[in-house]
Amino acid sequence: MVKEGGFIPIPDLRDPLSYKSFLSRSLASKIPFSFPRIKELKNLFGVVDESIMDEYIQDTLKVCKKNPIRGEQSTCATSAEDLIDFVVEKLGNRVRAWSTESVEGSYENVSIGAVKLIHGNHSKPPTLCHSQPFPFQVYYCHILPKVKVYAIDIHAEKKVNNAIMACHYDTSTWNPNHLAFKLLGFGPGLIEVCHWINENGVIWTTTQG
Repeated sequence: MVKEGGFIPIPDLRDPLSYKSFLSRSLASKIPFSFPRIKELKNLFGVVDESIMDEYIQDTLKVCKKNPIRGEQSTCATSAEDLIDFVVEKLGNRVRAWSTESVEGSYENVSIGAVKLIHGNHSKPPTLCHSQPFPFQVYYCHILPKVKVYAIDIHAEKKVNNAIMACHYDTSTWNPNHLAFKLLGFGPGLIEVCHWINENGVIWTTTQG
C-alpha cells in the first residue's frame, strides 16, 4: 500500500500529552513507578481516580511492566539520561535519530510521495522509542529483530509531511491477540506489520555500516 502515487488513510499521529517534559534522573528515580504504588503516584501528581490521566498512567504502567516477547529487548526510560544510556548500550555512540516531522495528515486519506528506505540492515536492528502518556515524559524503548525503517512524504490537505514508518518483517513471536492481527486479519508470522511513528516518537539507527 505504501508506494509512490498510492493513497492511504493516516491514523492520529498526535501525542495526547505533547507538552510534557523529562524530569532529571535524580528526581525521576524517586517517583513511585509501579502498580503497587499507583495510589502514591497519583496522589503525587493530584490525579483523580477514573480520570483520563488515571487511564493514561495505568496504560503506561501496563506497557512498561509487560513481559517482552521472544527476541525483544526493552526498557521504559523515565529520564533523558536513561534513554541515552539504553540507546548507547544497544547501538553505540554513533547513532542518528529519526522522527515524523509533524502531525499533518492525521485522520486524512493522503497520497504517497517519495518513499525512502533509511534503515534496512537486519543485523543491526534499530531502537524504537515510543512516547507514553504520563504526567512527565516517559519513553517505551524496544529493539526487535528484522525491522526496516522508511521515510515517506505524505501529501496532506495543508502540507507535505515527512513521516517515518517502521516495518516488522518477523512477527512469528508476537501475541496472537496483538491489535495488528485483529486489524489485518492475520496471525503471527503470516504477515509483516508496518506502523507510523507518532509525534514525539523516535527511531535510533546506527551510523556504522
